[in-house]
Amino acid sequence: MIGSGYGAAVAALRLTEAGVPTLMLEMGQSWSGGASASFCGMRSPDERSTWFAERTRAPLSSFLWMDLANRTIRRHAGVLDRVDFDEMSVYVGRGVGGGSLVNGAMAVTPRRDYLAETLPCVDVPEMYRTHFPRARAELGVNEIDPDWFETCRSYAYARLSRKQAHRAGLATTFVPSVYDFDYLRREEEGSVPRSALAAEVIYGNNHGKRSLDQTYLAAALRTGYLTIRTLHEVREIELEPDGRYTLTAREIDAEGTLLGVRRFGTDRLFLGAGSLGSTELLLRARETGRLPGLSTEVGRGWGGNGNVMLGRANHLWNTTGRLQSAMPALGIDNWDDPEHPVFAEVAPVPVGVETWLSLYLAITRNPERGRFSYDLATDSARLCWSAAQGQPAIDAAKATFDRINRANRTIYRYDLFGGTRPFENRFTYHPLGGVVLDKATDAYGRVRGYRNLYVTDGALIPGSTGVNPFVTITALAERNLERVLAEDVQPARSFS
Repeated sequence: MIGSGYGAAVAALRLTEAGVPTLMLEMGQSWSGGASASFCGMRSPDERSTWFAERTRAPLSSFLWMDLANRTIRRHAGVLDRVDFDEMSVYVGRGVGGGSLVNGAMAVTPRRDYLAETLPCVDVPEMYRTHFPRARAELGVNEIDPDWFETCRSYAYARLSRKQAHRAGLATTFVPSVYDFDYLRREEEGSVPRSALAAEVIYGNNHGKRSLDQTYLAAALRTGYLTIRTLHEVREIELEPDGRYTLTAREIDAEGTLLGVRRFGTDRLFLGAGSLGSTELLLRARETGRLPGLSTEVGRGWGGNGNVMLGRANHLWNTTGRLQSAMPALGIDNWDDPEHPVFAEVAPVPVGVETWLSLYLAITRNPERGRFSYDLATDSARLCWSAAQGQPAIDAAKATFDRINRANRTIYRYDLFGGTRPFENRFTYHPLGGVVLDKATDAYGRVRGYRNLYVTDGALIPGSTGVNPFVTITALAERNLERVLAEDVQPARSFS
């Protein structure tokens, strides 16, 4: 198995529960079970923050046009990576647990009608009856106490955004989370070490968050059938004459020193390296002739979930608070807008001082899709995506937040993303697609053209979920693994 994010973690647990010995190869390092403070906060990032870079690259790149968020650091196997293409960058987690280590914990279930439109081959009632509840339970999803929300200091910024959205006639909703809201309450009381209230989020959380290393992967390890090898980057997949797959991986240490090139054989291969990783591995295998029978659909159907970040300037009498929870708990739900549907999470700016800034990550319904190709010269996947393809997402976000600005007599912030851009859509935290379900694979993630080769992650979803996607990825993996286990898998030799 390649990768350890949401889809891979589901596969690991369900395979090992069935008694199948499973080897997981993870590109990053393990962040659990070590020092009491594995991760660094956003205010003082160090080498633990960023994957082999000399400077951090936070999404909020400036404040009053000054770069106050980023620091020069030592190159190291940090937890957050940004993969840059010509006109789009993608943030991904590096480590055991993948994106669960670096996301905002927002565990949102998508709209039924939109899921049916996005994945027409999926039995939607079954997803909501069986697989979403199973995923939520395993992930440890919980809800905020609405009474506490109304009085706590941590979410003054969210209450202000709610009031301003309601003034514009827009609906808001609490969002479930895999951050323990009871722990957060105790953080504010001062009875436990702070994490969400210590500006810990994009570089990992030392407390409070139920990341995959504490849920699915911990359960899989307890079976005794899972082995995880970290700092192994798989580069090649080959099919042997006997039907087994051989993987070639680079093993490094946390400083980037090459320790060796390893080869692993397996009867059955599950790809869970994420939209970028799984797609690139299959593209490389197809274009170099190692898996020449892969579908031409591999590399297609990519999208960034319509992500747009923006900020608004508040009046001096509308304060957002010096103490802000880094875990969002509220969203603006304008998805029923027939022309410009938007779901926008109310994001924190946890810098420890009053900023009078309201920040949002808007998820929009952008129908544009990109595609990947393989570049032989760089031995990597290249994303074909243009700024023009991102414009529908900006248009949707602008339509919603123009309403809020008009109702509150406020304006956009122009100092947050370099230059004077009020909207930032040149990066995404939600990469989706590249190996789309029922196109590049069958209806259950079996890769077309090859037996015993599966994709389990966000590469299966064509570009959009309308909400933060990790619950959908998890539930889809639960659905697919249930079928694969019933029809394909028996406890036999699995790796060597």
